[in-house]
Amino acid sequence: MFVDEDNITDLAVQRWGTAHPKRLSELMTALVRHLHAFARDVRLTEDEWMAAIEWLTAAGQTSNEKRQELILTSDVLGLSMLVVQLNNRYAPEATPATVLGPFHIDGSPAAPYGFDMSDGIAGTPLFFTGKVTDVEGEPIAHAVLDAWQADADGNYESQMPDVDEARLRAKYRTREDGTYCIRTIAPRGYAIPMDGPVGDLIRRTDISYFRPAHVHFLIDEPGHQKLITHLFQEGSEYLDSDVVFGTKDALVVRFTERPAGVAPDGSALDEPYLHAEYDFVLQPD
Repeated sequence: MFVDEDNITDLAVQRWGTAHPKRLSELMTALVRHLHAFARDVRLTEDEWMAAIEWLTAAGQTSNEKRQELILTSDVLGLSMLVVQLNNRYAPEATPATVLGPFHIDGSPAAPYGFDMSDGIAGTPLFFTGKVTDVEGEPIAHAVLDAWQADADGNYESQMPDVDEARLRAKYRTREDGTYCIRTIAPRGYAIPMDGPVGDLIRRTDISYFRPAHVHFLIDEPGHQKLITHLFQEGSEYLDSDVVFGTKDALVVRFTERPAGVAPDGSALDEPYLHAEYDFVLQPD
């Protein structure tokens, strides 16, 4: 059969319908239908399609083991957050999930209760304390909280080519009663990387390219749904315009100012600090 504008979509769907397994066939045929519908809807020109291919090529070339420009693409299009919400329909009492982001690094070092993962990096001391529980309120002992964040300049370790040690990331384990204590520095709102294809595209819009101040957490505890989430500082800028659509009311936490003295981990501090309290509640499998 000869191909024309009227039959090409059906032919392409028929071909991709032969994919294995069945789920791949379902995904690819739907992708073909939606891509063809998009091209028809906007009457896509050849120059525009070539520009899109060149943009995707540049995004791939920008990505490496420390930077994922295509994850960033998905984030700013709202697709990452949509997929998170489609796949994490938790009970109302469970901690909501949000995006992983492009800067998570596997293999963060294990850290004891109250360990300072900022390790001398300049900034206002910040303590997170609370519990990890199930939806019934039962504490979960020995749960691992994988925490990571940007520094006071908005840079993650993976954005620093000269850094070869863990920087502002660590894995904490809850105690027998489910309690945890994390020491770090107060995060700041920051701009997403604007030196690549995503930045070039964002500059052609009125979109704010900033994220509100936050710290990332990943808790993967057997018997429970893996939780990927953030905690955001109450009152920080950009909560209502997060460029990756990641903010949720339940994840906004007060950072309370405390005077110098005994810190939440029992140590003595000779300077004021911030204290945030939050209980992570895990959804059962």
